[in-house]
Amino acid sequence: MGENTMKRRDFIGKSIAGSLGFGAGLTLLSGAASAQGTAANSKINIALIGCGGRGTQLLNGFDYPNNSRMKGFREFDEVNVLYTCDLQKGKGESAAQKSGAKWVPEMRTVLDDKSVDAVVCALPDHWHALGAILAMQAGKDVYTEKPASQSGWEGQKMVEAARKYKRICQVGVQNRSAPYNFAAKKYIEEGKLGTIHLCRVFNQKQEMNTFTINEEPCPAGLNWSAWLGPAKERPYSSTILNRNWHELWDFSSGDVLNDGVHQIDLARWLCGVGIPKTAYCTGGRYTDTKKSDAQTPDTQIASYAYDNLTFTVEATHYTGYILKIDSTVRQTDMFPLWMQCSTRIELYGTKGVMFVGRHGGGWQVFERPKSRQPFVAAQEFGRFPDNEHKQNFLDCIKSRELPNADILQGHISTSLVHYATCSYRLGGVKLDIDTETGVPKNPEAAQFWKRDYREPYVIPEAV
Repeated sequence: MGENTMKRRDFIGKSIAGSLGFGAGLTLLSGAASAQGTAANSKINIALIGCGGRGTQLLNGFDYPNNSRMKGFREFDEVNVLYTCDLQKGKGESAAQKSGAKWVPEMRTVLDDKSVDAVVCALPDHWHALGAILAMQAGKDVYTEKPASQSGWEGQKMVEAARKYKRICQVGVQNRSAPYNFAAKKYIEEGKLGTIHLCRVFNQKQEMNTFTINEEPCPAGLNWSAWLGPAKERPYSSTILNRNWHELWDFSSGDVLNDGVHQIDLARWLCGVGIPKTAYCTGGRYTDTKKSDAQTPDTQIASYAYDNLTFTVEATHYTGYILKIDSTVRQTDMFPLWMQCSTRIELYGTKGVMFVGRHGGGWQVFERPKSRQPFVAAQEFGRFPDNEHKQNFLDCIKSRELPNADILQGHISTSLVHYATCSYRLGGVKLDIDTETGVPKNPEAAQFWKRDYREPYVIPEAV
């Protein structure tokens, strides 16, 4: 089998031992056959798992103000949508309406159906790895939302599963499918920026990460234990269910993991680097004077060492005056105001500095000013590449080529955040990292590199 090509084959394999409940009565597959082979001119049958805001966007798309459109998977000619799957009936049925799909509450239905070729996994962060692994074991190709994983170890298991079962697994870091980013990478590779010795990545938002968790009666029909999945058991709280899970260690690592991984991945790709040699992170919760139940930092700086390159990530949660690239900038010939762009990347080469925006912000290269005015040496406007990223996934289902954002690359980029989380939670300890395996060498980091799994929602050593 060639390095970049995988032939579709049926497999009879062992699934995770035991029983996992994604809803009432769900048991894991045993000896499950793969999805049927998909010929180049055949329809691809997909299912959406997780019908929240992002999941619904992925399926049904949305319109931009300038009359351009982010297509949903249901709008691609080669796609049939068979199922939407969500523990909450209202969300699942609402997502299903435009595509004619059938809502089901249990992932088992999707996994057992051999006619399903691929799943779109838009579950909360703590479910990404387990959901994707189960789907790949069942013979499905997977488009999983970012971040790839909640912990570094389970990201490794996602890569192992993709390779073992020969599945396409695309991570939703769309910047790897953007024409303007290909142009930026070409500019760098041609040496026009010189040698890059410093890369600064920013994730500066106005995230309200202060809240109080109150115990409440669980709504009728919601399997709260299944929603918690691998996370430890806790009473139901609408505060957690409605997005604030982002700021709790059991589910995520804050916005720098849930959203910042987009620009981390783009920056790493542009720099052409993989696993760093060392990593450390410092910061804190400085604005939370009332000591709420949120846990992740509102201010942090992480630094990574590569050969001849220092790579940093700087994040803040209270900077509402730093603006995220809006839909107008994303879809028209405009650049963001770089110094107040919340998701910018700064690449400092020996010949100039390149500012890059994710999701359509474009890029500009500045050299030494002339007559006290900025001198732009090169630039290119950008567009949000969501359509291209979905098309790449669908094309790879047919060709069996590795996708632009293959799970290995998504895992490495997500691991940079996991290194930062390990260091931060250890009080700013500098981590030495095995550049072959990607695992921190520091023994004390093991407690954060692999989470504790709650039975029966367990990812085993052998996937």
